[in-house]
Formats: sequence, C-alpha cells, structure tokens
Amino acid sequence: MIELASVQPREDDRVVELLLAGVPEAHRLASWILRDPVGAEDAVQEALLRAWSRRRTIHFELGEPHRWFMRIVVNVCRDELRRRRRQPVTTIEPAAEPGWTPAATDDLGPAIARLTDDEQIVLGLRFGRDLTIPQIAAQTGLPEGTIKSRLHYALAHMRAGLDAERRAEEQKR
Repeated sequence: MIELASVQPREDDRVVELLLAGVPEAHRLASWILRDPVGAEDAVQEALLRAWSRRRTIHFELGEPHRWFMRIVVNVCRDELRRRRRQPVTTIEPAAEPGWTPAATDDLGPAIARLTDDEQIVLGLRFGRDLTIPQIAAQTGLPEGTIKSRLHYALAHMRAGLDAERRAEEQKR
C-alpha cells in the first residue's frame, strides 16, 4: 500500500508535464477550429479539466498521451460547436493565424462556420495543425477513407460557399 502511494504522485507529475507541454498546440488547434481565441482558451481549460479527471486512463506509450490529450481537445471543440449551433447566431471574429491576411480570414471565417462540425474539425487538424491523413486518422480514431472524404467535402462546400458569396457581391455592384 505504501509503495502504491509513492508511485501515484510521480505519475501525476508526468501527467502535469504532458498536459502543460500540450497547451500551446491545443490552443492553436482550438483557435483554428473555433475561430475564437477566447473560446479556444475556454476549450483548452475544459480539455485540461477533462484530461486531469481521466488521467488514470493514459497509457504512456510512444505518442499516445499527446494524441489522447489532442483528442480530448477536439471533442471539447466539437461540443462547443454544437452548443453554438443551438444558440442564436452571433458574429465571432476569426482567430489570427500566422500568414493569414485579414481579407483571407474575412472570406474564410463565414465559409468555415457553415461547414458541419466534423468538417470543421478535420480542416482544423489538417490545416490548423498541419497533420497528414494518417495522423488525423490516428488522432480521431476514424478510418483514413473517412478523413479523406470529409476533407474533400469540406473543401468542396467551402469553395461553393465562397463562390456563392462572390457572385452575390458581384450582383450588388
């Protein structure tokens, strides 16, 4: 019994290190998915709380703890996107991403917001975290074919939405 008590704090220290190391990447991912830096902070805090409460389920194999935490972040973002869809529509400023111009975010923010939650998450993992298809599949637990399909349809839906917006703008002129 005493031996178990002495092991427990060391494992908790390891979990704390893992979680703290993943916060910057988790915030970038949540910002990309939610397009709201403040909402991303809340999502990361919620993910940290969920992760801490489930810390006994971590398997410290190669890369597993990091994927485990990022999956929690994705799930929290998914929950937030669903919650937002149930609320009245409000304008959310897109998160500033390195290399994006304000004009690009003005165009993409509303187009991304019209996508399904799953499409937004796959786009966030692909372009926000720059993961490959196999990495996204490992992160989400979905088959690679499903990831490819969601990416394909998400990009097609974004293109269609952007084209429709451009046509509407041209007609106004």
